[in-house]
Amino acid sequence: MTYEKAIEYINSTEWFGSKLGLERINELMDRLGNPQDKLKFVHIAGTNGKGSCSAMLASVLKAAGYKTGLYTSPYIYRFNERMQINGKEIDNDILAGLISEIQPIADSMEEHPLVFEMVTAAAMLWFEREHCDIVVLEVGLGGRLDATNVISAPEAAVIMNIGLDHVQQLGKTVAEIAAEKGGIIKKGCSVVLYQQNDEAEAVIQNICLEKNADLYTADFSAIVPEFDSLDGQTFTYKDSSYALPLLGAHQRRNAATAIEAVEVLRHKGWNIDQTALEYGLYSVYWPARFELLMDDPYFVLDGGHNPQCAGTVVQNLADYFPGTKHIMLVGVLEDKDYETLFSVLNLASDEYICITPDSPRALSAEKLAEFLGRFGKSVSVCDSIEDGVFLSIDRAREEDGMVCAVGSLYMAGEIRACLGLY
Repeated sequence: MTYEKAIEYINSTEWFGSKLGLERINELMDRLGNPQDKLKFVHIAGTNGKGSCSAMLASVLKAAGYKTGLYTSPYIYRFNERMQINGKEIDNDILAGLISEIQPIADSMEEHPLVFEMVTAAAMLWFEREHCDIVVLEVGLGGRLDATNVISAPEAAVIMNIGLDHVQQLGKTVAEIAAEKGGIIKKGCSVVLYQQNDEAEAVIQNICLEKNADLYTADFSAIVPEFDSLDGQTFTYKDSSYALPLLGAHQRRNAATAIEAVEVLRHKGWNIDQTALEYGLYSVYWPARFELLMDDPYFVLDGGHNPQCAGTVVQNLADYFPGTKHIMLVGVLEDKDYETLFSVLNLASDEYICITPDSPRALSAEKLAEFLGRFGKSVSVCDSIEDGVFLSIDRAREEDGMVCAVGSLYMAGEIRACLGLY
């Protein structure tokens, strides 16, 4: 099977969906010899911040000298980004070989595995065959019934910021969603919790009590910002100083949670000295999260797609670009709560330029523009992402403003490519 055929196979729409459950992945992994049982994991769930925290921890573990796997979703440019070892994504030929191995097993199953389940299986096989010391494993959707939850008790289970997203699958309240996210907590494991609202924290605390799991909660009152600019930021956490290239106060909170996870790993015998921790945070790379792409005019890209993310973007715009006109380059998926998303983003928007993300689930730019008309601000529609990028740049220069591209990670890769960033 060629790489192209492998991608075509796993992207078959017949197997797309988010039908939660562990029966298919358990059967698939069992037939593959359960490679996940030979690996160690940090398992990370949450509504927001889990990707950033995953990238931070993988960077720290690599700096500490460990062969570190990283499994995340979605991708920005290439499918291969979803599985990496020490920052290097899987080769085309290796991925094609893994999918060739999985295909006959998947096709013979009474209930065919979904795309995410097959990709998870491929990643587990690769990490095990490459003898990774540890794998940082980001949950795809929820936690309890997510395919990544096929693993046994991880070295640490990390629960990031919890909010209302994927409500059709996970529940309509924060407490219900927290219970799903907390489903990655297993008997006797150690849990690290992003400090958050009392309702979500109470759910996680109760699960930890039931599972006899030690709970460590990040203390955001111990974060002291020192320097913060578009070049990056420095801060102290519990009297130690750190530098971080990622922008925004929310990234300091994500980093504090990652630091707590490192402390848990140290207690379990992992040799991660302070130099590795500091360098890992300093050198982390995680694109499309309030990422500055250019400075003439300023152009920021954020993959935020839910109301919590929108609130973070609004705060970051106020912090980094006060008194500046904000030209919003926007696109969303139709199945997202874009009405609430834009009720928040509109607090910072001066003008909208609508594009259609590269996804079959995308809301068309025309329909989005029709919706945004209710806010009474200038709204333009572009036929392509490229047209939107260059129109937004022109408008920012005309208005002496800046561009903020936001709404979906499914347009991030093409936006970056339009600006020569790959």
